Amino acid sequence: MASRGGQQGGEQISLDTLTAPQLSAVKKQLDEEVEHLSTSYAQLAAAQSKFKECLRVVKSGSETFDDKKPILVPLTNSLYVKGRMADPSKVIVDVGTGFYVEKDTKSAADFYEAKVKELAANIQGLEGIVQAKTQNLRLVEEVLRQKVLAAGPAAGQAAQAS
Repeated sequence: MASRGGQQGGEQISLDTLTAPQLSAVKKQLDEEVEHLSTSYAQLAAAQSKFKECLRVVKSGSETFDDKKPILVPLTNSLYVKGRMADPSKVIVDVGTGFYVEKDTKSAADFYEAKVKELAANIQGLEGIVQAKTQNLRLVEEVLRQKVLAAGPAAGQAAQAS
């Protein structure tokens, strides 16, 4: 977004030419962006964790699935009912936006591994963006601090001269 002399992309703005109110506006915008990106990061990490748990269940559970053994089937996040697996070699996989697909346990595990890898790549890319925005934010804060300190004594001398 902004840097003291240059930046890695987008429009370049010399922070030294901006006034304190403009710098405050840039700081506020960067704060909001960092907050939004951090929230997105947390959501991606939570999704990755859920996929890892699904992968663990499919891998470890596939050997122990038994069509005679009762299982708990989730209806909601907090409501489960007893059930039995009709075919222990097949599972129902949520592929997103309310669509479910029947898969064998190996292809379900492959699906979840691919999702975990895809999210890991997205998380890594987002980390870089958050770090760059945070660095820009620190730079803006430093220039703003310098401008406020420089304006402080000048404003104090003008008031004394009156």
